[in-house]
Amino acid sequence: MKVLILAGGYGTRLYPLITDTPKALLEVAGKTLIDHALDKYVEIKGVEEVLVVTNAKFADQIGSWAAERKGCPFPVRVINDGTHTPEERLGAIGDVLFTLDRVPGKADWAVIGSDNLFNEGLASFLEAARRNIPAVTIGCYDIGDTSGATKYGVVEIDARGKVLSLEEKPKEPRSSLISMCLYYFPGASLGRMRTFVQETGRTDTTGGYIQWLFSREDVFAHRFGGKWYDIGSLESYQEAQKQFLSK
Repeated sequence: MKVLILAGGYGTRLYPLITDTPKALLEVAGKTLIDHALDKYVEIKGVEEVLVVTNAKFADQIGSWAAERKGCPFPVRVINDGTHTPEERLGAIGDVLFTLDRVPGKADWAVIGSDNLFNEGLASFLEAARRNIPAVTIGCYDIGDTSGATKYGVVEIDARGKVLSLEEKPKEPRSSLISMCLYYFPGASLGRMRTFVQETGRTDTTGGYIQWLFSREDVFAHRFGGKWYDIGSLESYQEAQKQFLSK
């Protein structure tokens, strides 16, 4: 299994806090967001390598961070997607495909957003994901409030965890179960991501791809407990700083 950490965004909703700093290097509970993500996989056996895809603006800073991670049980490598401004960004799916074009092989891929902060481990998620092969598995979390779900991809699942619906940022959510930026893509499934782009022209969000995919084949979801934060705004960052370590 290979791991891809998505860090290609420019964090514009966190300006001016991080104008010249990648969001991935912001700290919560004394640790950078990207270290929180990386450490989830340090605990997992069978990780071949971790790749971090970022942009040209922040590649040097992310590269310096990666160079200091020599104690990891796997190599950590940075991929520069070549963009310099928010207007040029490739989008999450674009960055995944950009990375796949540069990494040969047919490995399964675990993909996680660097701004995806949660305190539950990944062992149960990966165990479920491997049982679900050849289907794709996504991580999901119940935020407990449908009014707050309007900002996310809202998921409905059956008793087996099979995705029945996924709606991006609905005005009237039917569920408070939302899709996290956490995925397990079996190697054999990756070609369908290219088909999605060819058919839709979209490279922006992974949620858009999952919405397209589940209407064509089985996709499964694994529920996470504990705490979860999407560090997409100054408010969510401040909330995470206050609450992440609290009981």
